[in-house]
Amino acid sequence: MATTETERPAGGPLAGIGRNIVALGFTSLFTDVSTEMLVPILPLFVTATLHASVASLGVIEGVAECTASVLRTTSGWLSDRIGRRKPFVVLGYGLSGLAKAALGLAGSWPAVLALRFTDRVGKGLRNPPRDALIADSAPPEARGRAFGLHRAMDTTGAAIGPLLGWWLLHRWHALGAEGYRRVFLASAIPAALSVLVLLVFVRAPRRAPAAPRPRGAGGALGGALLRFLAVDAIFQLGNSSNAFVLLRTQGAGWNASQVMLIYLLFNVVYALLALPFGHLSDRIGRRPLLLAAYALYAVAYALFGWHATRAGVVAGFLVLAVHSALIDGQARALVSDLVPATVRATAYGVQATVVGVALLPASVLAGMLWERVGPAAPFVLGASLAALAAVLLPILLPARAAAEPRRAG
Repeated sequence: MATTETERPAGGPLAGIGRNIVALGFTSLFTDVSTEMLVPILPLFVTATLHASVASLGVIEGVAECTASVLRTTSGWLSDRIGRRKPFVVLGYGLSGLAKAALGLAGSWPAVLALRFTDRVGKGLRNPPRDALIADSAPPEARGRAFGLHRAMDTTGAAIGPLLGWWLLHRWHALGAEGYRRVFLASAIPAALSVLVLLVFVRAPRRAPAAPRPRGAGGALGGALLRFLAVDAIFQLGNSSNAFVLLRTQGAGWNASQVMLIYLLFNVVYALLALPFGHLSDRIGRRPLLLAAYALYAVAYALFGWHATRAGVVAGFLVLAVHSALIDGQARALVSDLVPATVRATAYGVQATVVGVALLPASVLAGMLWERVGPAAPFVLGASLAALAAVLLPILLPARAAAEPRRAG
């Protein structure tokens, strides 16, 4: 079977990290510069400029994530079936970049919904094959570092993006709504750079196609993976869009520019911790870090729910940053540990679909709770479900079940 080459430096925290992983890291870095330029201003644009309700914002975020999620299973299955990764990744990144830039032309919240859906279609096409390509490009003993480095570079872009967006918004502040629209259009530049890096530097030889399997055959993925996904689905039901966190932060007394800087701080902390946590997971396993991540999310959302002062929301963002650095890379590394290489992209597609399907009720319910019960309500729900996931993880995925696939390599 042809596989992507891996390079193994002599030692240290970057052992096992080759060109593909670094190039995919830069692709995600530029993409997240483009994306995160827009994240802090999108909820303000929808509610203040387009005069849509917070409930409409919940529909936009929930439907966009959920509807596009079906493509994640399809793209992962097709990638395994035909033995190709790169075409899906290129198409997905290109489509997302075009959709984000076109937000600058939106004149109503349904138009924003359509473009957010298109952006998420691109993400659905690219993410499972991309994550499988990262796993293909790293030896088993370095997967935590590989995904940790990727998340660190991705989140470095997520730190640069709000800073760049803040600078552009400050420069164009006098233009009002037109300033928001210019930021959307400017996001096309880093998006184009991400596709260029991907085309020039990523090498993904064709793999031997996987043997045909029924697309819904959960048995091929293994019971351990399905039990982990069941726990994560409970967590994701309370993991509403960050748009609500940003609105809560503004409601605590920070203005739009300050919200962008707080979001920048979140991403800096996340980026600094992602690689060290990935290295740690290669040493002690994924499960302890995931357990800590669920618990920290409960703490962060409790702060947003019950202590939403100016200082409280900043503290919540910092705790949420540590949670994100713990969970994102380790969840992806764990999926790779728990399944054979022949169904790796399929497994990532199923994982992403579980997350995406859960995000629809999570975000829609969060918007309804915000308007009908109060701004604290969605955060109380999120904290409760995260705490429940922390209780269930060691029960449904005991240490032995998580360790055996790792020993199998």
